[in-house]
Amino acid sequence: MRVIAGSAKRLQLKTLEGMDTRPTTDRIKETLFNMISPGLFDSMFLDLFAGSGGIGIEALSRGAKEAVFVEQNPKAMACVRDNLKYTKLDRKGITLTKDVMTALYQLEGEKVFDYIFMDPPYHMGLERRVMEYLSESSLVYEDTVIIIEAAKETDFSYLEDLGFSVIKEKVYKTNKHLFVEKAGKEEIC
Repeated sequence: MRVIAGSAKRLQLKTLEGMDTRPTTDRIKETLFNMISPGLFDSMFLDLFAGSGGIGIEALSRGAKEAVFVEQNPKAMACVRDNLKYTKLDRKGITLTKDVMTALYQLEGEKVFDYIFMDPPYHMGLERRVMEYLSESSLVYEDTVIIIEAAKETDFSYLEDLGFSVIKEKVYKTNKHLFVEKAGKEEIC
């Protein structure tokens, strides 16, 4: 796993051994960032279920002002911190070693994010719990883009009832990225 573009381009990142994390492949990461890179400069980025931190670090490398990394596994978070130091992006990264729901509650009233990325363990319904929370949260404003990485067959039909709309879906071989924002956003012509 490596940083694809920006200030830390081509630097190899550490990953956790074993099956505790599923790092997003370089090809999928490149596709994702090609879609969002125009809005990344000077943005606030939240990386939930951060694993080894590859997504948030890519955002920082491409110009995000700050990234908050949330990961419950202490070994994975040690990996995130090592990767931030190695890429010299540690001054722009905030790490929270705790459960995602606890971290969201803790961040409430302190931060507002332009991008929220989540890659929770598949088939556990965690994305729905997070989206239910975010539907009433001050961490999200009308221009926040929420990106969910999930198993290809994951059902998101509940999003509209929570006040969100899907702006884009990118399907890969075994998983997908869903791009979501608050419904009712006014489009500027």
